[in-house]
Amino acid sequence: MKLETIDYLAPNSAEEFVKSLRETGFGVLSNHPIDKALVEAIYIEWQAFFNTEEKREYLFKPETQDGFFPAEISETAKGHSVKDIKEYYHVYPWGRIPNSLRENILAYYNKANELAQELLGWIESYAPAEVKAKFSISLPQMIENSQKTLLRVLYYPPMSGDEEMGAIRAAAHEDINLITVLPAANEPGLQVQVKDGSWLDVPSDFGNIIINIGDMLQEASGGYYPSTSHRVINPEGADKSKSRISLPLFLHPNPEVVLSDKYTADSYLMERLRELGVI
Repeated sequence: MKLETIDYLAPNSAEEFVKSLRETGFGVLSNHPIDKALVEAIYIEWQAFFNTEEKREYLFKPETQDGFFPAEISETAKGHSVKDIKEYYHVYPWGRIPNSLRENILAYYNKANELAQELLGWIESYAPAEVKAKFSISLPQMIENSQKTLLRVLYYPPMSGDEEMGAIRAAAHEDINLITVLPAANEPGLQVQVKDGSWLDVPSDFGNIIINIGDMLQEASGGYYPSTSHRVINPEGADKSKSRISLPLFLHPNPEVVLSDKYTADSYLMERLRELGVI
């Protein structure tokens, strides 16, 4: 089995994209509207930022969760005991962003949000009537003007050889949110787990954009759209000396949005953050 790349401009792109999401929880698009030059500029700018001590001037605030998260407090994926090998920066339009990095990262944030609204429209359009009936409001409306949508700039440093036993760049996990929008990183390594338990490489050609289903959409669709496990594996050989930058945008509904009989978006998020020990 292979995860196919779908041409955003093709006449059947919406249908093929949603089919891929149904089968694997992931969809990969080429020829999409997000400017490759903008993404490349962001990779270069943030790579430089992570290589300076300036990043520590923006240490995250526990009460707002914006800013820089150093490697020593990196995430431990649910069900795992070893921290991921990464550091990252949480970007919200209302949060702290270094002035030299603000223009490009917010331009990307807005463009990716626009694309996400369109893709959520595709997802809703190709859902069966009984699944659509479960949505309390339309999927694009759920994220409209949301202050909870998070852009995470991830930095995976070169491998040093003294990493903790069992540590990888990102252990297997599922995302909490509705969908995640991710430009292909500057290095490969992203994999998705499919129904038979095996792992597929996600196409990492620069210029692709990768979308995956999160737990909130799985909940809202009654399991019709699967939130699948994915991971970032460690590089091997000469690639160990290479760092990796990644730009996932986690699309979160407005807090009051009803996901199901059990949850609003806010109650779902709070439950998951407590499970992860973030709050």
